Amino acid sequence: MSLAIRVIPCLDVDRGRVVKGVNFENLQDAGDPVELAALYGAQGADEITFLDVSATVDDRSTTFDLVRHTAENVFIPLTVGGGVRSVADVSRLLESGADKISVNSAAMANPGLVDDIAAHFGSQVCVISVDAKRDARMPSGYVVTTHGGRKSAGRDGLAWAIEACERGAGELLLNSIDADGTKKGFDVEMLEAFRPHISVPLVASGGAGRAQDGVAAYRAGADAILAASIFHHDKVEISEVKQHLRDAGATVR
Repeated sequence: MSLAIRVIPCLDVDRGRVVKGVNFENLQDAGDPVELAALYGAQGADEITFLDVSATVDDRSTTFDLVRHTAENVFIPLTVGGGVRSVADVSRLLESGADKISVNSAAMANPGLVDDIAAHFGSQVCVISVDAKRDARMPSGYVVTTHGGRKSAGRDGLAWAIEACERGAGELLLNSIDADGTKKGFDVEMLEAFRPHISVPLVASGGAGRAQDGVAAYRAGADAILAASIFHHDKVEISEVKQHLRDAGATVR
């Protein structure tokens, strides 16, 4: 029997509140993260992801408190990302109740961070998050971006994803900057480009707008689908997403 495809609501958190924009810009308040996480847990979410979109040093304590309160109220795996720069950051987040840690910009700046997290805590803890967008100058056609998609890292997206997984990342969160917030569907072309080269679970992110959008991502090889705004504004329930996946032949929890 194949592994069940996971449905993961993502909460972009800024100073203790959930926010959402288009292409990481014009952020608007979307609610209380602990309340939303509890709601999604009750609706059947397989996991919850928190991304601290500001991740400033003085905001860190807010994030640790949020993780702790969420872990006390929601009993499904919790992944936390944003501003994770060291093994000490990972340790404190895990102690606060996180199950997995997502790293992005810091791993680009210091690839050895991936090795260190995997060595200290196990590959299952380390999620490599890659914000990729189309760039014809790159061998794969995709470039890694940082700062919420605003800056090019000048690095080939696929090459970096492969390297990070070889260094010990246990999961790849692949976010399409081109599709993010557009609600036009997941970036199937990007998923199909990456899937044959990635041996770890692949999480599709960016672009979900309808309950059935997850089906295309599943058929492109995604092991999980992550979405934000379609859930936050009560437009789509997790059960609807799972029913469409089930109807398409996917195994769901």
